Amino acid sequence: MRERTLLPLLLTAAMLCGLAEAQQGTVVQGARNQGQGTGGTSTNASAAGIGTRVALDRVVAVVNEDLILESDLDAETRMVAFQPLGEQTLVSREELIERLIDRTLILQQLRMQPQTAITDAEVDAELKVLRKNIPECVPYDCVTDAGWEKFVAAQGFTVAELRERWRQRMEVLRFVEARFRMGIRISQAETDAYYTTTLIPAYSVEKATPPAEAAIADRIQEVLLQQQVNKLLDDWLTSLRAQGSVRIVKPGEELP
Repeated sequence: MRERTLLPLLLTAAMLCGLAEAQQGTVVQGARNQGQGTGGTSTNASAAGIGTRVALDRVVAVVNEDLILESDLDAETRMVAFQPLGEQTLVSREELIERLIDRTLILQQLRMQPQTAITDAEVDAELKVLRKNIPECVPYDCVTDAGWEKFVAAQGFTVAELRERWRQRMEVLRFVEARFRMGIRISQAETDAYYTTTLIPAYSVEKATPPAEAAIADRIQEVLLQQQVNKLLDDWLTSLRAQGSVRIVKPGEELP
């Protein structure tokens, strides 16, 4: 079973991401006229253009009734510039498509299980912290609104588009948190085993002295917790794929 890359931040206390990640590809919502093949127009209800008509570029995947477009892959690649440190990992095109498929499946579940809306204030609070922690932001002076706007524009987004994409990321992470993290408990025996069989050998390889277990017990428990969340998420997404219809469209292939 392949490891999900949708929510890479699940491996850090900062996320629950990738995730999404981890985290916001533009996914066309709602009914589709798939008989148009790889051309035509469609209503884009995503963060990048709510309520507008846009040219439908090449379809790379169909997830139930939602399309993932070539432009979504491009936008997802550009969103890497806004990921916190430790998440800016380059992935292959195939991995990127799989990540967007997984995210689309989660968003479809979110539409069926509405949550309390994330407010503009909550989004802006996260982005305010983010602006101070992106190394590439330093030359732009992102702590100022003008500098932040220039940096965002340099990545091909408007500030409004980025805010909506980040809101979607937060919605996905909160959904995963509520569905999979609650109720998981890490035992002392599991913590001891991880320290003994994983951390001590790792420090030995580096010829370094490991810290006392008590000093890093909380960190160990967080890692083990995220591993269990990842496993539950992986199993759930596999089930959603089996129950639904997921199709990756190869270049030159026409939709039925």
